[in-house]
Amino acid sequence: MNATANVLVGLVAALHVYILVLEMFLWERAPGRKLSGFDPELARATAPLAANQGLYNGFLAAGLMWGLIAADPAGHQVRVFFLACVVVAGLYGGATANRRIYVAQALPGAVALAAVLVAG
Repeated sequence: MNATANVLVGLVAALHVYILVLEMFLWERAPGRKLSGFDPELARATAPLAANQGLYNGFLAAGLMWGLIAADPAGHQVRVFFLACVVVAGLYGGATANRRIYVAQALPGAVALAAVLVAG
């Protein structure tokens, strides 16, 4: 079960790296505009905000990767903390920005968190 939990943590980290790239570097291009639904003008106006969000997603990914390479018990605690952050951010984003965030961020984080907690 520990291997499964680690794979899930890695996938959540990879998801947040992908979100970082979309928000920091592709926000004004087709992939970023498709994600946001913004026209070119609004995408340009909101690019600094999106880049800031992308940076925070990068911090989540970095924390999850740290948790994967750190020795236990600290590694386990780091994985739990950063997955809990992912879930809280996903719940807040789903409630305040777009309901798709529940499925795209909160659900994968919750599944990985459950796996980490079960694996102990």
